[in-house]
Amino acid sequence: MLIAQMSDLHVTAPGTAPTTDYDTNARLAAAVAHLNALDPRPDLVLITGDLINGPKPGEYEALAALLEPLSIPYRVVTGNHDDRDGLRRTFASSGWMPMEGEFIQYAVEDFPVRVLVLDSAVPGSPVGALCARRIAWTAERLAEQPERPTIIALHHPPFDTGLAFLDTLRCLEGAEELGRLVRACPNVLAVLCGHTHRQTALNWNGAYGFVGPSVAYQVALDLTPEPPYRWTEEPSALALHQYRPGVGLITHLSPIGDYPAREFSRRARNS
Repeated sequence: MLIAQMSDLHVTAPGTAPTTDYDTNARLAAAVAHLNALDPRPDLVLITGDLINGPKPGEYEALAALLEPLSIPYRVVTGNHDDRDGLRRTFASSGWMPMEGEFIQYAVEDFPVRVLVLDSAVPGSPVGALCARRIAWTAERLAEQPERPTIIALHHPPFDTGLAFLDTLRCLEGAEELGRLVRACPNVLAVLCGHTHRQTALNWNGAYGFVGPSVAYQVALDLTPEPPYRWTEEPSALALHQYRPGVGLITHLSPIGDYPAREFSRRARNS
């Protein structure tokens, strides 16, 4: 099974953009074209939150139009920039969007790997939370199929990313409780997240923890103790997670843009 992970799209209303430096809508359009052209084609696209930049009027309509050409099944995660009512309204006819309940949490059951989508959003706040009700839902779902390979997807990373300037952004109330569940369930292959606009990978409570890069823009890598918060012209990218039974997930970054493969020269082949 091949899963593509897009994250942090930050779509805006037509004719607007987050800044004059980049056009997030154009970058999502490029990402959709990139996904449609992949060979082999992913079985599923997971969009790990912050689908829009507001929430502001017109953004979800723009999002729907930009995702319409995507020819691969996809599922969405609620991010801190998202609005639950807007998500439900936009994906009401999808057949997979839960239309009731306080949180947008659901299981994706149609593939060899099961995916549990968690809602870590706190309206009006950049930080996240997994309250007792959300943790209980997760525990119940994990108990249903304790042997099946499972991925947990949420927006806010529950683990330390090692990036000091993102400490305040990564705060997730309930992270320890989620960690205990993951540690007790060896069938959990991975915890996939967004939010930080910077790819990070680590082992977390016996599972693979991964933060996907952003389609909108990347945050500059700076490992100093008190770095400034800066963005960079690194290309937009998505992650490709390949599941192999007995191995787990193998992740590749796929930059979005024109980077054609080239043959090595004879000298390079002989070196």
